[in-house]
Amino acid sequence: MLIGIAQINPCVGDIDKNKDLIIKYTTLGATKFKLDTIIFPELMLTGYPPEDLLYRPAFHEQIKTAIEQIISNTKNINLIFGYSRQSGDVIYNSCALISNGTFVTYYDKMELPNYGVFDEVRYFRPGTKPCIVNLNGIEAALTICEDIWSSGPTELASAKGADLIININASPFHKNKLIERKKVLQERTSETGLPIIYVNLMGGQDELVFDGGSMILDSHGNTVMQAPQFEEDLYVIDVNKDDKNLIKFIPASALPATSPEEEIIYKALVTGVRDYVKKNGFNGVVIGLSGGIDSALVTCIATDALGKENVEVILMPSRYTANISVDDSVQLAKNLGIEYKILSIESPFTSFMELLAPLFKDLPIDTTEENIQARCRGVILMALSNKSRRLVLATSNKSEMAVGYATLYGDMVGGYAPLKDVQKLLVYRIANWKNRNSEIIPARIINRPPTAELRENQRDDDSLPPYAVLDQILERYIELDQNPQQIIEEGFDQQDVYQVTHLVDRSEYKRRQAAPGVKISKRAFGRERRYPISSGYSER
Repeated sequence: MLIGIAQINPCVGDIDKNKDLIIKYTTLGATKFKLDTIIFPELMLTGYPPEDLLYRPAFHEQIKTAIEQIISNTKNINLIFGYSRQSGDVIYNSCALISNGTFVTYYDKMELPNYGVFDEVRYFRPGTKPCIVNLNGIEAALTICEDIWSSGPTELASAKGADLIININASPFHKNKLIERKKVLQERTSETGLPIIYVNLMGGQDELVFDGGSMILDSHGNTVMQAPQFEEDLYVIDVNKDDKNLIKFIPASALPATSPEEEIIYKALVTGVRDYVKKNGFNGVVIGLSGGIDSALVTCIATDALGKENVEVILMPSRYTANISVDDSVQLAKNLGIEYKILSIESPFTSFMELLAPLFKDLPIDTTEENIQARCRGVILMALSNKSRRLVLATSNKSEMAVGYATLYGDMVGGYAPLKDVQKLLVYRIANWKNRNSEIIPARIINRPPTAELRENQRDDDSLPPYAVLDQILERYIELDQNPQQIIEEGFDQQDVYQVTHLVDRSEYKRRQAAPGVKISKRAFGRERRYPISSGYSER
């Protein structure tokens, strides 16, 4: 039996487009590859996560109409796909089997995740029973995503006589997620003795990215097929029974080579930017290019995501901007072949200072003047965005966002923040990986001490611990939920720990106003980390 794994990229809410993708790939599978069965990811028809669209009655009417059209347009093949099923006032996260133009059955997801980025208990009712379907003589159990992360659903399927587990997924990416998935699948094969076909979504949806990485494990937990991460395609495998009535697989391609972490994360960032821009109908992006590492990496990401013709960068030097910052930015733009413009902010900054002079009187210069420069740049970027319908990409990284070292309505302006979940040291690692074959990002951008260039001789470590220390404290406090005392006991300076954790706590109000960005860690700012803005809580 030839099975096709459709690792593809739906659009949340665009049921017509997603329906057309299902029909397109099913037709391709039946005609070109002579598939017996094709499998699509979780909630393929709605996209994932559909969130409160699930509360719209018309949304479910569109789903019903789309399923009817799928049935009438798919013949001579078994078709498995995810959708939301409404029964009265109850909604289920379901999986459908259509065979030769007939709706055969459905399965309702039994385990509903309600942690991290997942909020399925808000929307869905859990299913209560397994579903075993016969596919060309093979008894296959249908399961959905979280069902595979606990032993209950697969053990029920095994007890009902399944030969094979089919698991459809919308499993978001974070660092090392592929390794975690394989470990879980191996646990299930060890418990049940059943092979698993794991089909995952691909693409970007707001802050989430789905990496695909669909795979098949045999009954011994060995990976016999794995689709590449962040590549949309149809992958084919031959599934049969041997003379002992056991499932055997004949993959059509070898396992993909292992990629370095920097490459996988870079692909995640590219996918997130590409899909956010395209799915929201922007004409491209505009970026403020400063001569620093963050804006340089964002520019590379945008160029790879959208093409050089869809990326415009603006250099906005001030009285504090070093000549090398402009020179390096120009060189980067030339290396990438993208359009650039130089617009000095000296005139608007001077005008603001003159306007505010009577109000400031004899008050000392402080961060107010620094923020005004950043806000001059923000106004320019947003003006260009409005005129061109190009999205502004914010360039702040996770380390800066954590401690509030980004200016509201200044360098925080923008509709999307690619580096929002990327710590500073990881930014450097990815930049060096980007330069692995040739120097795209000028070496001086990577090697210079980081500086905001908002006052004379300014450096980031004037007021913060070095990033080698800062990032470790942030990881422990934000991602591992350690308290300050635990971090201090690991050998970090008490003053550094108290300073950093205090800055994280008091900067929540800024992060609530920040643009969405690609999630690549286990604990990203946004829907995954929800702390009150007004809070007197302390762990010192």
